[in-house]
Amino acid sequence: MSKKIKSYTEKINNYLSAIELVKQPKELYHPVAYCLGNGGKRVRPLMTLLACDMFEGNIEEVMGPATGLEIFHNFTLMHDDIMDQAPLRRGKPSVYKKWNANTAILSGDVMFAMAIQHMALSPAQYLKSILDLFNKTVIEVCEGQQYDMNFESLDKVTENEYINMIRLKTAVLPAACLKTGAIIAGASDKDAQLLYDFGVNVGLAFQIMDDWLDIFGEEETFGKKTGGDIIANKKTWLYIKAFELANENQLRNLRNAFTNRIFNPEEKISMVKKVYLELKLNDMALKKMEDYNSKALDLLNQIQLPGENKAELKLLAEALLNRKL
Repeated sequence: MSKKIKSYTEKINNYLSAIELVKQPKELYHPVAYCLGNGGKRVRPLMTLLACDMFEGNIEEVMGPATGLEIFHNFTLMHDDIMDQAPLRRGKPSVYKKWNANTAILSGDVMFAMAIQHMALSPAQYLKSILDLFNKTVIEVCEGQQYDMNFESLDKVTENEYINMIRLKTAVLPAACLKTGAIIAGASDKDAQLLYDFGVNVGLAFQIMDDWLDIFGEEETFGKKTGGDIIANKKTWLYIKAFELANENQLRNLRNAFTNRIFNPEEKISMVKKVYLELKLNDMALKKMEDYNSKALDLLNQIQLPGENKAELKLLAEALLNRKL
């Protein structure tokens, strides 16, 4: 990773560390400090700083909103863990598990308010634009989460519906982080939107790659045990395409696997993976990911700035897709 990315990541961590989090009532604030201190690669605020740097803006002016976006992201994770009843987050007990659901709800609410406080530290001339973008993003992330929950009870989800869901749930937040940095750096509306669309496509590529890694990746690269989406019956891009393309025999095997008629997890993973390979979904998913990545780079190239100004963002996007960050 480049010196600049390392330097900016350290700057973000130092800024977060300087926030007074441990105060009274401690039952409210200790979970907040625990959540924000529980690792995380700070990718979203890093995007905000790099976008500002790309347009040669003042980095100090984006530290507040960049931090607000990171706090908001962690707030969503805290509440997601309640909804998913997830025991772990980044290898440690989730706030929901370490304390309880009520604590995670209330501490999450405080984090959301803190996020708004930090967004409001944007320079006055850009404040309305930044808050409008932030509020739009918050609403869209909630819409994406609801679609994802809806999919659990639907028999069929189309590819377009899935792409829209991951766009809302996953991609609009990094896109907003980039646009925030661009706006505060004084970028034109056109360039700020190009950078936003770049972020959306990077986010879509990242999620398709995540779906692929869950079944075809190495556990060391993926960072967790593979096959989890299959065990959980998640409607990923691979799942949706498999049901769209499968023949009668393959459909029978998929239905047996995903209606829990196969009780052995390893057998279930093996059967589904076999169908995916027969349908060449491993190659198709990588192609889909590369299509989104290529579109992202094309959008970035349309911004009329010297190549060296864009180099760090290209490096970050590549590192994210290759799981090297």
